Amino acid sequence: MPEIAASKITETVCDLCRQANFELGEDVVDALNHALKIEESEIGRNILRELIKNAEIAKKEKLPICQDTGLVVVFIELGQEARITGGLLDEAVNEGVSRAYRDLRKSVVSDPFIRENTNDNTPAIIHVEIVPGDRIKIGVLPKGGGAENASSQKMFLPTASKEEIINYVVNCVETAGPKACPPLIIGIGIGGNFDYSAYLAKKALTRRVKQNHSNHDIAQLEKQMLEEVNKTGVGPMGLGGRVTALAVHIETHPCHIASLPVAVNMECHAHRYKEATI
Repeated sequence: MPEIAASKITETVCDLCRQANFELGEDVVDALNHALKIEESEIGRNILRELIKNAEIAKKEKLPICQDTGLVVVFIELGQEARITGGLLDEAVNEGVSRAYRDLRKSVVSDPFIRENTNDNTPAIIHVEIVPGDRIKIGVLPKGGGAENASSQKMFLPTASKEEIINYVVNCVETAGPKACPPLIIGIGIGGNFDYSAYLAKKALTRRVKQNHSNHDIAQLEKQMLEEVNKTGVGPMGLGGRVTALAVHIETHPCHIASLPVAVNMECHAHRYKEATI
């Protein structure tokens, strides 16, 4: 049985956290450049230019893309034939986060009411999926508070139409306005149950920006949602314009006959996600 040292997991998580905070993915940069070409608002175009310039400076000078360096969400695909040695998985992950954030802003409090900072940005939110194979795939998503606070979830009746769901997503965007720092990437989770729909919405954000869903019908729904969101006129940073969102990504799952859960997870323009396989 292949062995993977916990120390290697720690090292990988640390590297991914720093990369994510300093280097905006090429897919996001490409989407911002495309938005600049189609944006009709002068203010919107100026904002997009500044966002692109900010990403260039952050990458060159190894500075955070955004001062909110986020609560770290970690997605792990654990090969069932792999064996972790020298420590526990969650401890290895959190040690990696702690090391990465020694000189980054710490945004995690130990208790939701006492609000005392943990001083190393741990614990991370860790999602583990068991998959075939003997490797471990690690994805790191530092999630800022502003966009996260604009997220929402609703338990629809199973008779709800696609139009009702689209209207719900659009309403979430309009309600958030500038608070989620658009242009957005919007993760949608449909199905499962109350908690799993939220996980699906978060996982949808790990897909490359504008990578269509493999199911044609879902891909068409993503396209329709994006079009309707961009009709709102919220625009870059909420100051008006054509480009309110760069992409809408949907993930679905079977659900109970009596329910239709829908979760909307907002992501700001500083969409930071990095992954590696060890």
